Amino acid sequence: MAVRYKLTFVVGLALGYVIGTRAGRERYEQMKKSAKDLAQNPAVRNAAESAAQTGRQVAGKAAHAVGDKVGDRLPSSVTDRIQGLRERSAGNGKVEDDDWGTSNT
Repeated sequence: MAVRYKLTFVVGLALGYVIGTRAGRERYEQMKKSAKDLAQNPAVRNAAESAAQTGRQVAGKAAHAVGDKVGDRLPSSVTDRIQGLRERSAGNGKVEDDDWGTSNT
């Protein structure tokens, strides 16, 4: 079964290479510009930020649920981070910079 997936991957990679080389540099630049325009589109940026905000909210709720259920059985480093998230979310709901190396920018 694994050989089948590897073969499919290799065939797909070869097909992508052939199509890419036939399209040439001009088509590559055109696709690159389209991707850049899409990424800078305000609607796309708003949707991405909305998805990120929803993800942060869900993660915060999950942290509360986990902390409530297994808080005393977790290492102190984890419980400290959960407590920090609780304190930040109790303020204004906006996490500027957390202990996990992520930010709200």
